[in-house]
Parts: sequence; C-alpha cells; structure tokens
Amino acid sequence: MSEREFDIVLMGATGFTGRLVAEHLVRRHGVGGQLKWALAGRSREKLEKIRIELGETAAGLPLIVADSHDRGSLDEMVNRTRVVCTTVGPYALHGSDLVAACAANGTDYCDLSGEVPWMRRMLDQHGDAAAKSGARIVHCCGFDSIPSDMGVWFLQREAQERLGQSLERVRMRVKAAKGGLSGGTYASMLNIVEEARRDKEVARVLKNPYALCPPDAREGERQPYVSSALYDPVFEVWTAPFVMAAINTRVVFKANALSGFSYGREFRYDEAVMTGRGFSGRMKATMVSLGMGAFALGAALGPTRALLKKMVLPKPGEGPSAEAREAGFFKIVIDGRNDGGDQSLRVAVSGDRDPGYGSTSKMLGETALALALDLGADERPGGMWTPSTALGEKLLKRLREHAGLKFEVLEG
Repeated sequence: MSEREFDIVLMGATGFTGRLVAEHLVRRHGVGGQLKWALAGRSREKLEKIRIELGETAAGLPLIVADSHDRGSLDEMVNRTRVVCTTVGPYALHGSDLVAACAANGTDYCDLSGEVPWMRRMLDQHGDAAAKSGARIVHCCGFDSIPSDMGVWFLQREAQERLGQSLERVRMRVKAAKGGLSGGTYASMLNIVEEARRDKEVARVLKNPYALCPPDAREGERQPYVSSALYDPVFEVWTAPFVMAAINTRVVFKANALSGFSYGREFRYDEAVMTGRGFSGRMKATMVSLGMGAFALGAALGPTRALLKKMVLPKPGEGPSAEAREAGFFKIVIDGRNDGGDQSLRVAVSGDRDPGYGSTSKMLGETALALALDLGADERPGGMWTPSTALGEKLLKRLREHAGLKFEVLEG
C-alpha cells in the first residue's frame, strides 16, 4: 500500500457507539501524534459538534465528509487512509458501498457487523477484489464476535502447547453478563428477519452454520445447537439459547476453515447461556427460552415487528450512561475436549465494561489499531478474515493491555 494521509478513518463517529470508539482513540493516542486519524460522516455540522464534545485534545482532529451511499465520496475517503473503521449500521442498509470501495482500493476495513446474510454477500461479491488489491476485510469486531472467535483461538493455541493437539468438541457458555445489546444490534436483527421473509436464499444462508466459510468449505459436520432449555452434563448446569450464537458460531467455523482446519475437520462448536443448577436453573432456562421464542415470533410478524421498532427496543444512536457502561461486564467460559474424552482444557474470557457499548467500542478500536500499526502488508494477504485469523497474537496483546479483556486458562 502506498503512503496515505491517515492510519485510521473512523466512519460513523456521530453515532453513539462511534463516539465511544472516538473517545477511546483520543484517550489512547490523542490527536496530532504518531497515530494519524480522522473522523468521517455525512454531516460536517455533526462532526464538528462531536469534535468539540471530545474535548480540547481533539481540537485539531481532521474531519472528512463522506456519504455511505455516495460511492465517489467513499472512494476518495478510503484512498486517504490505511484502515477504515465503521460503526454505520445496519450494514445491509448502509455498508455495502464502503466494503466495495475498500476492497477495490486496497484499504483495510473493520466493523461491528453481525449480519450473516450481508457478510456472505460481501464475501461473494468482493472477496476476489479484496484478495487482488490486498485489502484485509474484518467483520464482527465487537462483542459479536471477538470473545468467541478469539476465545476459541486462544483455547486451541493453549491446547496445542499443553496437550499437543487441537480439541474437536468445544462449548462456549456465557457465565455472567451485565449490560444489554446495542440498539444497532437489535436494528440489524430485525432487518435480517425482514430480509429472510422476502428472500428464501437469505433464509437458507441463515440456516447454514458454514455460511461464512470459503465456497469450498460450506458443508461439514452436523453441528449441535442449543435451541431450548437444556441440561449440560459437561458444565453440570442448565442452559438456555444465547442470542448471539447464530452469529458467533458462523465466525468460529469460518476461522477454522481459513486456518486450514487447524481446529479439526470434525470440529463441533455451540454456544449457550448458563442459568444455574437444580430446579431454579431449569426454570430460568425455560423462561429465557420462552422469552427468546416470543421475541423471534414478534420479529417475524409485521405489526409486532413495527411495535418493537417503535416502542420496545433501544434505537440506533441511543445507549446507556457512562456509569451504566462502566458497571457492566461479561464472562464466558469455553470448554474443549478431544473425541476420546481423555484430553480437555477450559479457558475464560471476560470484559470490564457492558458488552454492547463499553467493551465493544474498545474491541473495535483496538482491532483498527492492530490493522493500522501491527499488521504488515506481507503478513496477511487481502481477503475476508475473522479477527483471530487476521490478527491473532497481535490482537490478543492489545485486547489484554488496552481493551479490558482477560484471556486465562482455568486450572482444575
């Protein structure tokens, strides 16, 4: 990549999560120092307002006016930077032209998308162009799906070092969390439901656990899936479905395929939420399952979907207070075993802020920094990557040191 004016351009900085990413970058690197970065959006007035709100340190922060639906402005923007970091979603509605521009112009890219059908379209439409130009496109760089993707990668790395083998049966369980999903995540979910109702191909993609894998790896081992209250004999607790599992599992299977099936050709993986032991654990698992079923039914029906959008769910651009974000946290546990059952390992991944905003914004910011500052042009070819396959050890170091995440092996 030829020398460019900026290391990172943050697209969508006027939105709630985008502003949190901007705050993180200001705290970490300031403005006018070694890191060259800029804010981008379609309204100069709103960008100037955000710059003022970021404080005196940000007074000299460059601003770029670009519209998600104006390809000319996007081409001009991406040619000025090494990395585009975007929070403008739902990405199926507002992100396609930006991915196309980055893929065509050799600009690295990261986002917060968890929209499986859209990511599949981007892979099919722009994967070859990204490979040719050298652009590294990395989706799912927030709570969906860094804890899962990087957590399984960390588990398998430790298994190779400690046990001399990868572990082909892996379970991720959410042990504890405080804080909700973002309004943008809910908006993306509802948009996916609308797409699936209009297009049978979208529905087919959603059902395929290997939907995000390269074309020659879109079939494989039948995968387990927690769809109702279920007792887990490995963790000895009751479990319920995890709302992000349909996204995270696809990313983990993609990582396995991109790494040459380093987790195993018969790798099996699922995710769920721990609800506890005994009768109370079972009842809580049942209630969570019923609640998720009611949400899915409501999202599938036009009138109730409109009601959810208008009156129930948080809207994109809205979010909790700083106090609520700082009081949030999450902890997941990942258990891996070989098919014989005589080798096993368990790791934990935890975050020190609420999953949907505080922790997600730091994860995305550090992914952008790793792409801009740590990843050489020859270290990864262009293409559509996951966080772990694109950045691995480099991202792990940043997440531990600057994003408040812990990755640890659980002994005993």
